[in-house]
Amino acid sequence: MSLAGRAVLAIWNGITPQAEEEFVAWHVREHIPERVGLPGFLRGRRYIAIDGSPKFFNFYETRCIEDLSSAAYLARLDDPTPWTRAVVAQFTDTSRTLCHVKGSVGRGDGAAIETVRMSSSLPADRFARALMHRCASLVATVTGIVAAHLLKGDSEGSNRLTAEKKLRGGEDEIADWILLIEATDAQRLAELRSSALSDATLVEGGARTGLKRGIYILQYDLSASELEKTKA
Repeated sequence: MSLAGRAVLAIWNGITPQAEEEFVAWHVREHIPERVGLPGFLRGRRYIAIDGSPKFFNFYETRCIEDLSSAAYLARLDDPTPWTRAVVAQFTDTSRTLCHVKGSVGRGDGAAIETVRMSSSLPADRFARALMHRCASLVATVTGIVAAHLLKGDSEGSNRLTAEKKLRGGEDEIADWILLIEATDAQRLAELRSSALSDATLVEGGARTGLKRGIYILQYDLSASELEKTKA
């Protein structure tokens, strides 16, 4: 489906093998509900890689980019819970980017998603317009492709130093552009890699070489409206 808001927090991370079970429990029982319960946060999703790395991809849809620097959100980042402190210290290969939504098309959610992290030397509006035109055509015509979203990274907001960031023990990668393609199954996404969304095609459209790709399947999602129902 089209994204619910105008901003996204996109995160990729690995986890040390001994902490993976704890990570999954923490994410579902505490962390995603905590985040989705914040003002302006609309939904959180977590995926696991079947191709590419790091192993986990998760993202939060927010009403606007300001929700990702709100007093309520920063208070959580600067005062992590004990469980958060224990788990986040086990993160590896973290990429975390606050993003503006530059385009979002589709209807419904896919079981699988491809993530493409890239950069471009083209003017932002020109690059976004051309890429979203291509993606809208794919969603409309290719069986099994249900949605596409284009995100522009906000490097200033993403670089903010917080107590939680310090727990990860290294610099987070920050993406310039992120393309997300949702599909009914992973095979549909794999087929696009050698056709309409190949590396060569994306580079011809203005992306720089050195794209980072991964195909992930959905493990868990939670919306703010569902969270509110469970509190009632």
